[in-house]
Amino acid sequence: MQRRRTGLIAVVSALGMTATLAGCGGSGGSSEVTLKLVAADYGDSKANSSQKYWDKLAKEYEDDHPGVKVEVSVYSWTDVDRKVKEMVAAGDAPDLAQIGAYADYAAKGELYKVDDLLSIPVQANFVPQLTDAGQMDRTQYGMPFASSTRLLFYNKTLFSQAGITPPQTWSELAADARALKSEGVKFPYALPLGPEEAQAETMQWLLSGGGGYTDDVGTYSIDSPQNIKTFTWLKDELVGKGLTGPVAPAKLNRADAFSAFTRGEVGMLVGHPTLMQTAAKKGVKFGMVPMPGIDGRAKATMGVADWMMAFKKNNHGKQIGDFLNFVYDDKNVLAFSHEYNLLPVTASASEAMAADRNDQDLGPFLDQLPSSVLYPVGKTSWAGISADVKQQIAQAVSSSGSPTGVLSRLQITATTQDSAA
Repeated sequence: MQRRRTGLIAVVSALGMTATLAGCGGSGGSSEVTLKLVAADYGDSKANSSQKYWDKLAKEYEDDHPGVKVEVSVYSWTDVDRKVKEMVAAGDAPDLAQIGAYADYAAKGELYKVDDLLSIPVQANFVPQLTDAGQMDRTQYGMPFASSTRLLFYNKTLFSQAGITPPQTWSELAADARALKSEGVKFPYALPLGPEEAQAETMQWLLSGGGGYTDDVGTYSIDSPQNIKTFTWLKDELVGKGLTGPVAPAKLNRADAFSAFTRGEVGMLVGHPTLMQTAAKKGVKFGMVPMPGIDGRAKATMGVADWMMAFKKNNHGKQIGDFLNFVYDDKNVLAFSHEYNLLPVTASASEAMAADRNDQDLGPFLDQLPSSVLYPVGKTSWAGISADVKQQIAQAVSSSGSPTGVLSRLQITATTQDSAA
């Protein structure tokens, strides 16, 4: 998720500080414990930086837990994963990290099990799909901290001018794209397969075709017949017929596609909640529908989550757990979700959001969460495979490319790396 995250980080940081102090004595007999939290920034300016969110949360926690201090460091998404990796390598792991992936650290035995940190009610309150994605070898190490899903956005004005309605099937999507092209729309369907986030666009299309990166038992299935059929259709029916715009999918990044949508140049594209705000600010009249599938609406959509994890290095498990129980209180979860237009990661907060009239704009995304499928983040090989997809997948829809060839190469690499891991 690039997605979206200043508030969450601030909250975790603040909470982390407080929990540490309240927990117990530190080394050397000191009665004060300091929890160090490294978090990602979900804000897009100083005004909504996640640092502010976490500082507020930490102070609230510390006020009720004398003797606990929480030190929060917030970094951009460009830097935060690397920063944590460097800290761990230097033997200076933080107590808590809120970043994009947990599997490498869990595989090396560096993380607390969630069972050893959270109270049973808090742990049981996570949305089930997110709990499952936070597990490695059936043990949960990753705690979801922010989530979102995807919908098909369409420009209502352009659709009205072309006399068309939102698609529910692939054939309808192609027909709509042809109608939009005939009206001079620059990007009838924007297909961002550039290196920024090609793995996300790819996964959404694989799911809509009944496939995915892995099969039902978690084995990589990138070159499955369903996936090959999906990318063959994309190449022949959309890209090959000039329905994806003047920029080749390999050179179109998600951010550029979103910007084009806010300028009224895109008929359809896959988007997440952040796009609602930016498009509305630009005066674009848009609608959102579930992703079309082969014969009807797709049975599954892509979900995205960012992760909180706790390192064992400093032996602050008791304080960390207390702080995290506070972080995942509904009040704090909803505050973060509202600040950054994201979905709650707990069932009770999701229910509260669904019942709140002020949150109706997020309702369609919330409805998708129970059927969402997340990246295979429990695999230590996923980071490398994701990078390979970003660099190679666009070749599958190029005029000289072969969907079968590209997906088969990715599958061989995935199988090899997964076996090595």
